[in-house]
Order: sequence, then C-alpha cells, then structure tokens
Amino acid sequence: MTSAITQARLWYLQRISAMLLALCVLVHLAVMIYAVRGGLSAAEILGRTRGNWFFGGFYAVFVLACAVHVPIGLATIAAEWLGWRGRSAGMAAILCGGLIAGMGLRAVYGVVA
Repeated sequence: MTSAITQARLWYLQRISAMLLALCVLVHLAVMIYAVRGGLSAAEILGRTRGNWFFGGFYAVFVLACAVHVPIGLATIAAEWLGWRGRSAGMAAILCGGLIAGMGLRAVYGVVA
C-alpha cells in the first residue's frame, strides 16, 4: 500500500502532465491543420522537421508527459478494477512508462535527426 504522501504526489504529477498534454494536443492539432491546409505532403513535412530541434523538443515534452501520465492512470485502473496493488503493480507502471518514453523518443529522433 502506498502512503498518502505518495498518492498525493502521483495525483499532482498526473494533473500537471494532463495540463501539458492538453497544451501539446492543441499545438499538435494546429500544426497538423496548418500543414494539411497548406497542401503539404508527408515527404514535405518530414523535410521541414529534419534538423528542427524546436519541433524535436516540443514532441519530446509531449512524449515525456505521456510517459508520466499514462502509467499513473493504468496503475490506478489496475488497482480499482483488478485489485492489483503493491510492488508488482508499481513496477508494471514504471515499465509501461519506460516503454512509452523509449519508443516515443525514438520516433521523435527519427523524425528530427
């Protein structure tokens, strides 16, 4: 069982990451609409993102916010629906966050580098 302080920290982390995600989704949608309305192809979009570390930084923040937000939610769902608590649930959540971060940052690197 986790302490009340740990629960409060996780609650705050999830809320802060949710705020970041909301902002990132809005910016991402705006960029997509701009690109589509401008008639850009996928190749042209990739051409513009190559070497653009601003976009890389933005999407890295997006990925890291997901890597924080999702595992906390999954751990809560697993505890409430499946009764899965304790160290194994925490480790599964950490593993999930690591997978999201690793795969997401690899994708960002592939688009930018």
